[in-house]
Amino acid sequence: MKIDIMKIKIIKILSAAVLAVATGMAATMPAKAVVEININKGVVEPLPIAITDFLSGDQLGAQISAVVAADLERSGLFAPIDKKAFIEKISNPDAAPRFEDWKVINSQALVTGRITKQPDGRLKAEYRLWDVFGGQQLDGQQFFTTPDNWRRVAHIIADAIYERLTGEKGYFDTRVVFIDESGTPQNRVKRLAIMDQDGANVRYLSNGRDIVLTPRFSPNRQEITYMSFEGGQPRVYLLQLETGQREVVGNFPGMTIAPRFSPDGQKVVMSLLQDDGTTNIYTMDLRSRVTTRLTNSQAIDTSASYSPDGSQIVFSSDRGGRPQLYVMGADGSNPQRISFGDGSYSTPVWSPRGDLIAFTKQSQGQFSIGVMRTDGSGERILTSGFHNEGPTWAPNGRVLMFFRKAAGAAGPQLVTIDLTGRNERQIQTPNFGSDPAWSPLLE
Repeated sequence: MKIDIMKIKIIKILSAAVLAVATGMAATMPAKAVVEININKGVVEPLPIAITDFLSGDQLGAQISAVVAADLERSGLFAPIDKKAFIEKISNPDAAPRFEDWKVINSQALVTGRITKQPDGRLKAEYRLWDVFGGQQLDGQQFFTTPDNWRRVAHIIADAIYERLTGEKGYFDTRVVFIDESGTPQNRVKRLAIMDQDGANVRYLSNGRDIVLTPRFSPNRQEITYMSFEGGQPRVYLLQLETGQREVVGNFPGMTIAPRFSPDGQKVVMSLLQDDGTTNIYTMDLRSRVTTRLTNSQAIDTSASYSPDGSQIVFSSDRGGRPQLYVMGADGSNPQRISFGDGSYSTPVWSPRGDLIAFTKQSQGQFSIGVMRTDGSGERILTSGFHNEGPTWAPNGRVLMFFRKAAGAAGPQLVTIDLTGRNERQIQTPNFGSDPAWSPLLE
């Protein structure tokens, strides 16, 4: 199955200096915005922001601005103002707005824009970000794309606004691969699926005839790895998203599980279940197909995840009696236990920022999603419940996605939560959803 998810090229062509001239303002912008969000403090008050309908000859402008607003609101850092409160109606996004009209409704930032169709059939999308109380333009860019990729343009604009106001990269122009679950619990169909991070544009990558589990994105290619029970033998596969080409990662005699890419995308680390009941961790070089064994214990070592610099691996092991988290060198050297709390720890995944490790914890009849520092200190539980499992990081390291099955529910749902633990959102999918994995920012 060919899945074309990289079919546009977006060109940013409008510099801050050009925008300043266009609005009759000084070409030199201040080094630091008057409006900004400090996301490093404990509690962040959402920033009131007005996002106007982008001007266009049809409904597309309003649709794009709605996606921008939804992205920013879902982050928990922004509070889009109801459009019914707007006083000024923007008729020319190239001109400076009447800032006093936006101060009255307590808008601290303002977004305006325009969508125009080009003679070659492409769309030209423009936006401008204004500091209302500072009375100045903070940012402005324009993009060209094909009409069917308008949602991606909206995500890119939301990312640009997020970065300008927080100082950190956004995470909206990303995708999530996950397991779509349908049918009864006794006859559950599990299909490999991919979607935008907000749940839109769901596409299926497998037909549901075989059980598939634990999909993971490559850090630098449109490629995923996952486990499939095709032919009755659990194996790890690679799938090229652009071509649909698929291949088995090695031909091991036992069950291969829990695959994950190295940070450079050149290796896959996975666990091999052996006949004696032990499970050890191996890596395979995807170019040479050379396999290296990293652990050699009589326990179950699994769920390996590389640090962003590729120098270390965190994994789960019951070598101490129950599943706990360990960190070792990328060559398998010097494994050290880092989790010491009550209960069992599993599914660790290293933050792309390198500062934290997310995990699933089972304790006192509850399943929790938490984070700890890479040495095991500073453990924090973000959410607990009947069954929460399988965290995955957004590429900016500020948000996690996981799957949850509530008590009495027929199946699991995908949920996001930020590092404060206060901004929890369910992601709507066509059916039940589990095993999410977040992509890097698209290029």
